[in-house]
Amino acid sequence: MKSMKGYVSKIRVLKMSKTPLLRFSLNNINCLIAAHSLNFLADVDEGMQVVVAGEYNSRKQFVVRKYSVIGKTKIMIEFENINVR
Repeated sequence: MKSMKGYVSKIRVLKMSKTPLLRFSLNNINCLIAAHSLNFLADVDEGMQVVVAGEYNSRKQFVVRKYSVIGKTKIMIEFENINVR
């Protein structure tokens, strides 16, 4: 399993199902995530720094198995903004 660190951009939903398939770019590398994709949508926004672990598929796309947000997640930031009001 390989790991990469970088900034997320271009988050897109490719397929809506029980476990949605998401595509995003990490330092201009195409990544896919299906496992934990709903959590990923809730935790990560474009421009956030993350560490991902996974492997490349035959199309040279990085298939993410695990991820971790560096710093505060999207939910944490939104929760703090609610408490300020």
